[in-house]
Amino acid sequence: MPAFFVLVLFEKFWGVWKGNDTVPVNDMIASLSSGITNVTKDVLGLSIVVISYEWMAGKFGLFQIDASWLTYVIAFIALDFAGYWVHRISHEYNLFWNNHIIHHSSEEFNLACALRQSISSIVKIFGIFLLPAALLGVPAQVIAIVAPLHLFAQFWYHTRHIGKMGFLEKIIVTPSHHRVHHAINPEYLDKNYGQIFIIWDKLFGTYQEEQENVPAVYGVTRPVRTWNPIKINFMHLWLLIKDAWRAQDWKDKLKIWFMPLGWRPKDVAEKYPVFKIEDVYHFQKYNPFLSKGMLIWSFAQLIVLLLLLSYLFGNLASIGVPDIFYYGAFVFLTVYSYTELMDRNPNAWVWEVLKVIYAFYFIFTSGDWFGINQILPGALTFFIVYLFSSCLLSVWFCLKNERMQLAN
Repeated sequence: MPAFFVLVLFEKFWGVWKGNDTVPVNDMIASLSSGITNVTKDVLGLSIVVISYEWMAGKFGLFQIDASWLTYVIAFIALDFAGYWVHRISHEYNLFWNNHIIHHSSEEFNLACALRQSISSIVKIFGIFLLPAALLGVPAQVIAIVAPLHLFAQFWYHTRHIGKMGFLEKIIVTPSHHRVHHAINPEYLDKNYGQIFIIWDKLFGTYQEEQENVPAVYGVTRPVRTWNPIKINFMHLWLLIKDAWRAQDWKDKLKIWFMPLGWRPKDVAEKYPVFKIEDVYHFQKYNPFLSKGMLIWSFAQLIVLLLLLSYLFGNLASIGVPDIFYYGAFVFLTVYSYTELMDRNPNAWVWEVLKVIYAFYFIFTSGDWFGINQILPGALTFFIVYLFSSCLLSVWFCLKNERMQLAN
């Protein structure tokens, strides 16, 4: 987490220095906040794996091989093959897009947006596509070591500051390839699903080279219009639920989940139209006015939350179950409240008050905040000061926004 945060800030300062800032502060805060929710969900183990790799290897393995360097290479290639297909399915079917929309929701393209990862992917099907590795007898512990390395290796190419990379363009996924993938230009849609090797796209007909005369425009064609990552994670699912409910034909109620991305029943689409970007070169990016003070405060909220999250991850065993889940709920509530404030929601202060009441419940019932004062004497006092300050500032910003709206 600290490494990613430093690299995101480096890209920000690099862009400012070069006169090409690709990391707006509001977008960066929203992206990092999304990363916080994702890593919290993963650390707390809030996922259901349909098929575990260990079970599959034991059941279907045709060979038993030792963990040599070649085994790690095979595992890496197998993971990339599986990643290509899971990624492609996420783009091609309505049901699975909900797990991936958050990653494409930014209308910018930078290292921070790489951290926009899903909290709605509760059911994971990734293991099914690792059957080739299981058949070859790749040990489960090898997959366990290679998987996070494979994931981290997908971070660096989310940038506009690196151009085409010569012969590497033919082998690995580069920033140029991934800019195409994140673009909503008709020429670029649904291309370049590869995660490390671009060869899969070339083999399966989904490759598209970045063209100089077609500048990439980023985001999703049905824009999310919010900085709140929790809302983004479930908005497509909510649309599917509403469309299925409103559809007159029972076949449509079932079919909508497994149809290509964007498909809606004809009667529902006519009666309940959804805004979609038709001209990618002429639309208003989501950018509600935020004063310098609110931007600074939102960034401060992010820093405080990162510190609190570091404490949680460093003391999972001592905090224990079920307290780690109560702590996780506070993390989600905090992200929800300050991103609602960034959206200029006039009722954002309500979420902030709920957050503060939630925190004080645990402080009053236990006399501490999950043991933080025992490990860091005096930390509880700082935490209480933060809670009061956060609540007061949220109310003040909401009132200020309301006065500005009335004046306009």
